[in-house]
Amino acid sequence: MAFYRASIHVLGLLAVLLAAANGAFAQEQARGVVFHDVNGDGLRQGDEPGLPGVGVSNGREVVQSGDDGAWTLPVTVNTTVFLIKPGGWMTPLDELNLPRFYYVHNPAGSPPMRFPGVAPTGPLPDSIDFALTPRPEPERFETIMFGDTQPRNQEEVDYIAHDVVEELVGFDAAFGFTLGDVVFDDLAVFEPLNRVIAHIGVPWYNVHGNHDTNQDVPGDRLSDDTWTRLYGPNYYAFDYGPVHFLVLDNIAWDGDGYHGEFGPDQLAFVKNDLAHVAKDRLVVAMMHIPIVNVDDRAALFALLADYENSLTLSAHWHRTRGYFLDNALGWPGPFPHHHVVATTACGSWWSGMKDEQGIPHTTMADGAPNGYTILSFEGNRYSMRFKAARRPADHQMTVYTPEVVPADQLAQTEVLANVFAGDERSKVSMRVGKTGAWVAMTPVEREDAYYLEAFDREAGLPDDLRRRLPKPAKTTHLWSAPLPEGLAPGAHLIEVRTVDLYGQTWEGRRIFRVE
Repeated sequence: MAFYRASIHVLGLLAVLLAAANGAFAQEQARGVVFHDVNGDGLRQGDEPGLPGVGVSNGREVVQSGDDGAWTLPVTVNTTVFLIKPGGWMTPLDELNLPRFYYVHNPAGSPPMRFPGVAPTGPLPDSIDFALTPRPEPERFETIMFGDTQPRNQEEVDYIAHDVVEELVGFDAAFGFTLGDVVFDDLAVFEPLNRVIAHIGVPWYNVHGNHDTNQDVPGDRLSDDTWTRLYGPNYYAFDYGPVHFLVLDNIAWDGDGYHGEFGPDQLAFVKNDLAHVAKDRLVVAMMHIPIVNVDDRAALFALLADYENSLTLSAHWHRTRGYFLDNALGWPGPFPHHHVVATTACGSWWSGMKDEQGIPHTTMADGAPNGYTILSFEGNRYSMRFKAARRPADHQMTVYTPEVVPADQLAQTEVLANVFAGDERSKVSMRVGKTGAWVAMTPVEREDAYYLEAFDREAGLPDDLRRRLPKPAKTTHLWSAPLPEGLAPGAHLIEVRTVDLYGQTWEGRRIFRVE
């Protein structure tokens, strides 16, 4: 009898897969209520009122709950229905501070795969009810942004714990998020990593990345089933206070690789979602692959172009870069669009020599340290500040010049400032000595001098002492200026100052000798 039932289940899975291949899913109507969870238990009691005007989606259509909180949406096999959290309200959190705002409908469950997907959910329930509790959400708030955390194993989860998470415990953020490549191909590492990040103590949202994918499936449809089991939908939206956030999935799994694409269903969702978002609001779209490498980016650009206040965020490159996209780069709006490729929390994949605490320095190939970014919001405006892992908050650059400069070579010797979060709108200047004149520095694209030295120094070390650093890459946040002539022999102080597009000022210093 057990064999018979198992055979029936396998046949059911085959039928589901064949239906998927033929696009032949029969639609059903999912129904439910968005309600005020007065007692906070996540379950609707008879006296808990419905909430009107809250968005609910099946990943394509978006409907607003009615006066009684009721909603109806069509679903097919393997559909995740989710709530679009409104400002001033919060969804339940699980014990790991992961928001629970969705229902997965997958009657037969995922097929067998290396990492478990969704267990069979059976038929649709009579009512899928989404709980919300009121929460103050001010106009001014801060969030924590991680680029790729990307641990391969428990050892690297421990690096994240000590290098990044410990200093953030208790940080006063509204929420945090990771911009994809949450793990590095081994999807069993999701759960121990979730347990570490939970100690920060804020709700945590996650973006799907290429290394978060089920890679033993033939195409994109099943490639995020493990993700769905743990985190729910691979794309969704929510409000916090006055800001609208879009969490997008631009990983298209091809069966033996991937490319950057949103796809028609996701773009339809974005269109239907933004139909309910006022044009003067700030819209922040998070994704993994930088927007400039996404095949159908023009379709997303067209949807965002009417929003003067919009921002897109990505990671993936393990280098930091800020873009201001204009018509020449495909952005159709009248104002340049700001896209930020974030610093990764794992830096260069936890490579490089270990320090006194046993953690690799993991400097990125553009010479920037690993770390994270704090985003500050006020109404429809925003700013950012980079934080290097386990470094002081004002460690925002390195300043390089040779240790010793011959007196007759001063004018031919460069000072190089690598401003980690710098971009084309940064203003960078330097002076030598406290009374020297401030001189504007010029942006240049080349390899970071300190990284070149580290790469050469560590290349000859045995593999058991370090994981090899990636090859040096040109940085887009490097500035240059020559030393002034006529400096007397002896030690001199270089000071570098940068003012970023938000008006934040940072300083760096270096002492060198003239002989």
